[in-house]
Amino acid sequence: MLERYLKKLPLIAILRGVTPDEIEAIGHALFDAGFRIIEIPLNSPDPFTSIERLVKSLGEEALVGAGTVLAPPQVRQVADAGGRLIVSPNANIQVIEATVRTGLASAPGVATPTEGFASLDAGAHALKLFPAESIGPKVVKAWRAVVPASVPLMPVGGITPDNMQAFVEAGASGFGLGSALYQAGMDARTVAANAAAFAQSWQRLADSPT
Repeated sequence: MLERYLKKLPLIAILRGVTPDEIEAIGHALFDAGFRIIEIPLNSPDPFTSIERLVKSLGEEALVGAGTVLAPPQVRQVADAGGRLIVSPNANIQVIEATVRTGLASAPGVATPTEGFASLDAGAHALKLFPAESIGPKVVKAWRAVVPASVPLMPVGGITPDNMQAFVEAGASGFGLGSALYQAGMDARTVAANAAAFAQSWQRLADSPT
C-alpha cells in the first residue's frame, strides 16, 4: 500500500498542530502540489476529526494517517477514523505489530540499525530515520549498505529543499517534511508554495543523472 503512494511522490507531509477547520484546505493544497501522503500527528488539536475529514475529502487518492503514535490502542483509533498510515518517533514493537494486524502501513522512527532491523522483523513497511539532523547523510549511506533496497529509508527532521540532495545521494528513498513545509497556523496558500518548492526540488533530483 505505502509503495503505491511513494512512487507518485516520496514526500510525507507532517501537519503538526493542524486543526479540523484547517485540514481540508491545507490537504488540498498539498494534493494539488503532488503530495499523496499526509500525516497528522496525534498531539495536534482533535487529530482524529482531522484525519476523518481529510480521508473523506481526498479519498483513496491520498494516504492519510497519524504521526506520534505511541501506544497500540491509538492504532485502532486511527483506523476507526479512516487513517491508513501509522508513524511513530520511536521503534515500539507493539505499535508496529498492532499496525500490521490492523492492515495499516507502518513507518516507525529508528536511529540505530538494531532498532531498524527489529522494526522490519515486526513488519514495518518503511523506516523513518529520526532525527535526520543528527543521523546525517553518512549514516544513511551506511544504513543503505545493509538494509534491503526494497525498504524505504525516510529521513525526518530538519529537511529542506536545499539539503535533500546529499541524503538522496546517500540512499534516502524520500523524506518526512515538518516545519519547513507546515507550521501551526500557516495558511493554505503558504503551504502550497512550500509544497511546490519541495516537489520541484525532488523532481530535479529524480531527473538528474546518477
